[in-house]
Formats: sequence, structure tokens, C-alpha cells
Amino acid sequence: MKKIKITVIKKTCHQDLIDRYENPIENACTVEEGQVFIANGWQRPEGFCESAWESMSAFVMALSHGAENFYSGWMKNPKSAMISCNDGFRPVSFLIETLDEDAD
Repeated sequence: MKKIKITVIKKTCHQDLIDRYENPIENACTVEEGQVFIANGWQRPEGFCESAWESMSAFVMALSHGAENFYSGWMKNPKSAMISCNDGFRPVSFLIETLDEDAD
């Protein structure tokens, strides 16, 4: 099993949808573009958003166990995936990549 690198690629905010549909909340998302997390195999990294993890955990598990080439050539790097969290107001895009390093 391999370690997986998770990089925050892009944060988006749909303020028009927030104003129209969402009740005010504080600290909805604290990740920053360029931030990197390392998953030890399929385990959620410390401090990583649980909701975002639910969106990507199946891909992390598959990659950590050697899967590649999702959807017949979707990604230029076959040992990667681009996954967004499930927050429709503030979607965050994450690049998930298999590292050569074995998980602990």
C-alpha cells in the first residue's frame, strides 16, 4: 500500500448561492490553495475535512492499493485523480496522487 498526496488546487465560492440558500455559518472551509496533505494509505490525514474526505476516500483507497487509469485515460498521470468536495457553495478541487513511498 502506498501513501497518497492530496493537494488543494482550487477553491471556489458561489456567493450568489450562499446569499440565496445558505444559513450563515462560520469557518466553512479552512484549506488554502497549495496546501498539501499526505494520506497514510487509505487513512484520512489529520485535520483533513471529513466532508471532503467522504467525496474522495474511494479514490484514495483505490490509488493506495495500486489502482490507476480511472475512466480509461481521464488523467494525464494515470496514478492520480482530480476530485472536488461536495460543498455546493464552496467547492474545493483536490489533486490526489500516488506517491512511491509505502504507507506505514
